[in-house]
Parts: sequence; structure tokens; C-alpha cells
Amino acid sequence: MPYTEATLQLLSIDGTLVESDRTAEYRAIVDKLGDDQLREFYRHMVTTRRFDIESGNLQRQGQLALWIPSLGQEAAQVGSAFASRPQDMIFPSYREHAVARIRGIDPIHIIELLRGVTNGGWNPNDFNVRLYTLVLGSQTLHAAGYAMGIGFDGKSGTGKVDKDEATMVYFGDGATSEGDVSEALVFAQSYQAPIVFFLQNNQYAISVPVVRQSRSPLYKRGEGFGIESYQIDGNDVLISYAVTRTALDAARAGEGPRFIEAQTYRLGAHTTSDDPTKYREQSEEDYWKERDPIARFEKFLRTKGESDTFFAEVKQEGEDLASDIRTRTLTLTAPTIDVMFDHVFTDDHPVTAAQKKWLVEYEKSFGGER
Repeated sequence: MPYTEATLQLLSIDGTLVESDRTAEYRAIVDKLGDDQLREFYRHMVTTRRFDIESGNLQRQGQLALWIPSLGQEAAQVGSAFASRPQDMIFPSYREHAVARIRGIDPIHIIELLRGVTNGGWNPNDFNVRLYTLVLGSQTLHAAGYAMGIGFDGKSGTGKVDKDEATMVYFGDGATSEGDVSEALVFAQSYQAPIVFFLQNNQYAISVPVVRQSRSPLYKRGEGFGIESYQIDGNDVLISYAVTRTALDAARAGEGPRFIEAQTYRLGAHTTSDDPTKYREQSEEDYWKERDPIARFEKFLRTKGESDTFFAEVKQEGEDLASDIRTRTLTLTAPTIDVMFDHVFTDDHPVTAAQKKWLVEYEKSFGGER
């Protein structure tokens, strides 16, 4: 199985803390976390999974064009997102639902995007979260370029902890086979850009297992470009938080890029157009279910004395979120023709104006407004 001697872990699968000299500095970070923060970790993992499942159901019922699950990857996302600072710019791929929610994005905007009633979903400047990217790997170049700009503008490495900036980009194991990712690593290292590459290795690029994509652990891709790199247990929210915080702090301080490979597993399909039963064995899924990030963290919280009442409240919060999302999804309406044309350019453009006029007249030829 994919864990190696290099894999950093703080929380074992039975919910107990791991004692190790290799992780002592990270243990010191999580030991400072208060109970309220630990509860927030759990709350976001559980409610995001419930939102995820409900959204998949909505797609199956014809309410969405596509759904992209993050089932099983909640710890990697929640830990890393909480490790970022508000001034950091986040570049997601297309399944960072927990990251979006933690940054304050209403999940209905993700629904709108995958229902096809919006061109983007939200204003990135409102949350410091860029838009979802369906083209594999391209967001890594966007993030590297943005980070280079932070460096050029002198917004990192000043020693002002509350103001120094960094970027963090999420991508999957399949994207590491794309040229864009290699180019982004080259630029980031060459310019010592303040960026953290956060690779969620969920073991499959659609139907191709990671062992067929790479003969060596993927964190070594970062090392190959001279970037300090880590491999973590991506189903351990505590190590995800601690290592990402350390990496982002270093990037903001002007110490150059960092690369994190989070070893996790997508328990569901790649998207709702995929059938994982065609290419993976039940025994493999069972192995990873034993390492479920939510069950593991619940065991940990219970050993700390967390009550049944808390877990019941979080479960109900997830149900309420699912109900709210379903209700609001069913009330979404189709966009107007204006949406297709009015945001292509910052200023009026004669070609798009002519195209819009033609389409409006064409629609009217069928009788009535559309």
C-alpha cells in the first residue's frame, strides 16, 4: 500500500497520537490547538461530506450536469485550508469543496457551477479563492505566476506575519503527469516564489492507478526540482494542518516554494460519469475505509472526552445543510443570454455585441423571449 517510511503521520488509524522524533515539531503545533479548533476540523469534515453526498444524489436525479466528489479526502482539505491565512490566495482544482466552505464560499455557488447556470460561481477577490479549474494542471501555472507577482511586489519575506502573502494550489496525482505542473515547478523554484503545491494523491487519475503513472513517490517530483517536499498521511487532519502551516509560513517568509503530497483516497467515483467498480477491487476500498479520515478523528475526539451530544449536533448540521442545498438547487433558474456575452471582455466589444444581437433575434424567431 502507498504509505512509505517517508510518510508523516500524527494520528494513527485507531485515533491515537503517534509519538515520533520525525514529527515532534508538528506535534508541538497541534498541541497548541484548542478544543474549539479541533471541533471545527471535525464539523467541516462531516458537513462537507454530507453536502458532497447530497450533491451526488442531485446529479443522479437530473439536477446537475456533473458532480465531482471529494469523498474520503476531507482531512487533507480541512487541515490544509485551516493552515492558510486570509491573505493567502488559494487556487483549487475542481473538488476542493471543504476548502471553499472554510473560506466562506456558500456551497450553492459550487452547485450553480456544476448545474451550468453560472460561468464561474463566485468573485475570487471576495474570498481569495480562485475559480474551479476543470483543465488538469493549468491552475498550477496560474498559482505560480500569481506567487511570482507577490514576490515582485515585495509582499512576502518582510517579516510581517499578518501581512506577508503566499499562494497554495491544489491538484491531483493525475495532474502531475501534465506538462503544466512541471513548468509551474520550474518557475516557482527559479523565482523562489511564495507558493505551496498541495498534491492530493487519491491514488487514481480517473481509471489509471498512480503506480502506473509514476515509479517513485510523487513527493519526489518536488524534490527533483529542488523544492523542499513532504509526504503526509492525507487522512490525518492533524498532520495536514501542521505540515501545511509550516510550509506556508516558510513560503511567506521568503524561503521559497514547498511541495506536499497528501496520501489519501477517493472513496467515491472520479466524477458522476465514472464507474470505479470497473477498475479497482473491493479489497482495496475496504483497506482505505479502515483509514477513513472522519472515523479516525472521531475516535481521537472521543478519547479526549467529546460527548455524544456534540457528534449528534454535527450530524444534524450536516442534514440541515443537505436539506438547504436541495431546496435552493430546485429553485435555481436558467441564466439569461446576457451572461454568455457581457463578461467576455472588460469593455464593450463589437464582435461579441454583434453575436449577442444575432442570438437574441434567433431566439425570438421561435416565438417569445428566452
